[in-house]
Amino acid sequence: MYKTVKPTTFTLSLELLEDLDIMSKELGKKKTAIISEALEMYMDYQDIQLAKKRLNDSSGTISHDELLKELGI
Repeated sequence: MYKTVKPTTFTLSLELLEDLDIMSKELGKKKTAIISEALEMYMDYQDIQLAKKRLNDSSGTISHDELLKELGI
């Protein structure tokens, strides 16, 4: 059987931990759920930033037909 979660240890500033405690109580959510959601949003944002950087750094684009041809479709 595969595990879908793994316990992880990390350090937070006291101020951030206090904010997390308050938010957890107000939302009625576990701190783990809040941190997971926040990390997912942050990583999605970073993916977009990386995609924009790659697009700006690219040497050019190819048409849809050219892509299909390269893929042999």
